[in-house]
Amino acid sequence: MTIFASFESYRASPVDMRIITSDGQSIAAHSYVLASSSPVLERTIDAARRGWGAECTIRVLGVSADAVHAFIHFLYCSKVTPEEDDVVGAHGAQLLALAHAYRVGWLKRAAEAAVSARLTPDGAVDMLKLARLCDAPRLYLQCARLAAKDFAAVELSEGWRFARRHDAALKVELLKLVEDADQRKKRWAREKAAQEACRQLGEAMTTLEHIFPGSSAAACADNEPCATDGCACRGLQLLMRHFSTCARKTAPGGCARCKRVLQLFRLHASVCDQTDQTCRVPLCRNFKGKTEAEKADKTWRLLVKKVTRAKVMSSLANRNVPEVVAASWSRYNGRATKLR
Repeated sequence: MTIFASFESYRASPVDMRIITSDGQSIAAHSYVLASSSPVLERTIDAARRGWGAECTIRVLGVSADAVHAFIHFLYCSKVTPEEDDVVGAHGAQLLALAHAYRVGWLKRAAEAAVSARLTPDGAVDMLKLARLCDAPRLYLQCARLAAKDFAAVELSEGWRFARRHDAALKVELLKLVEDADQRKKRWAREKAAQEACRQLGEAMTTLEHIFPGSSAAACADNEPCATDGCACRGLQLLMRHFSTCARKTAPGGCARCKRVLQLFRLHASVCDQTDQTCRVPLCRNFKGKTEAEKADKTWRLLVKKVTRAKVMSSLANRNVPEVVAASWSRYNGRATKLR
């Protein structure tokens, strides 16, 4: 391999140790370089040395000779350059195991990132087990996401077939990760739907204030299109007109549309911060007095809190901001969506 040409600069000084690989190859090295790079290697070299200045031999087994060569090379270099990313990717899993076993933190992080970037459904189960054994949370999370995203392809892999026959604990763990991801996705969908409902209620409160403004503002005309961008006052105007003329609102059972209007009036009274003299929304004073006389239940107070927050956030989102701030928000929202 061409990357090991840099070893020649160190071999100007005599080597004092050798590393034996699984296939019997012998790699000459300098003990002071390896000992300064890994505390585990330092203790191993001290235990293997038979006398002061004597050459020692240690064994690095369980991985290929090329992986051991790459591991020693990176210990000599103390970094991974962009030109060597392919080498880390080719031996990523073995380098991760070696870096974890010999406690080389920076190399472990580089190998973990390389394996995570090259993860496929065929190797997801094997890499999940490796991540658990090597304490690699980033790789573990990537495997869990891949399994949740494309579990049908993971089921066709050899690793899944082996886990299903011989490793019940790994099988149960993977199924639990997939189930948790599915539950998390459903929870996010419910939270998004609830946020959208609160946002719409907040816009309805703003529209009510637009239809029934204070004495200093002009009311929205019934038969003319609203001049405010994004205003949905026309639909609420039709609902108010139905409420004023409906004969079923006092009948037994009542009218569903009228009940909806009353709920909007009650919600407005709960979030209204105007005085009784300035607020022109119908029944606002009545519902405020009723709220003060009768303590609202916990569910209603929570709804009022969420609608108030959604109303404030909607007004902040609609304000004019500098282009730099808008671009920053766009990048942040894109990263958040990608992580989900």
